[in-house]
Amino acid sequence: MALGDSYATLPDLKSRLNIGDTTDDARLTAALKAASRGIDKTCHRQFNDAGTATARIFYPDDLLFTNVDDFSTTTGLVIQTDAGFAGTYSQTWQGADYQLNPLNGIVDGEPGWPYWRINAIRALWFPIRAGWPTGNAATVQVTARWGWAAVPDAIGEACLMVAAEIFKMKDAPFGVAGYGDYGMIRVRKNPIACMMIGPYAREPVLVG
Repeated sequence: MALGDSYATLPDLKSRLNIGDTTDDARLTAALKAASRGIDKTCHRQFNDAGTATARIFYPDDLLFTNVDDFSTTTGLVIQTDAGFAGTYSQTWQGADYQLNPLNGIVDGEPGWPYWRINAIRALWFPIRAGWPTGNAATVQVTARWGWAAVPDAIGEACLMVAAEIFKMKDAPFGVAGYGDYGMIRVRKNPIACMMIGPYAREPVLVG
């Protein structure tokens, strides 16, 4: 699934709700989108695949560590730093200069997790401006294929669960375009969905 896609499909949601016609397809699609974006905001990450590598800049956490957005593969990965605080990111790191976490893409015994933390392990450090932490700058640029290789099963199931709940409230005063942040409200009000997505939540990443 591409960035911005819902974490479950319209046919899956219609099957769950025993809907065989197309009358409510627009509302069902909107409910899936609201549930998916609600999961994103609750977990502080998104679970789709960008498809291609692009550059993003980040604030280093300290001299040795930088937390970044999720990326699922090292193909196309480039890490660069701005040692002169000039916004040029001219120092390119080699593979021996860093280590990616979680190691082996495994968390609590579950494979398939993306990388989101870069550790400096050799001679290079992440540049920190004098006066850190109050005077820090976004000195790290990472080019990567952002996102997850596949949406976790628990995320897809939670999306269906919350989307069905949102759709069943179709007679409430919300239009198709009016779900918006309502998805996050419904995610947080559903204890089973919260339990399912809880292991996938992370702290927000500081980006430049």
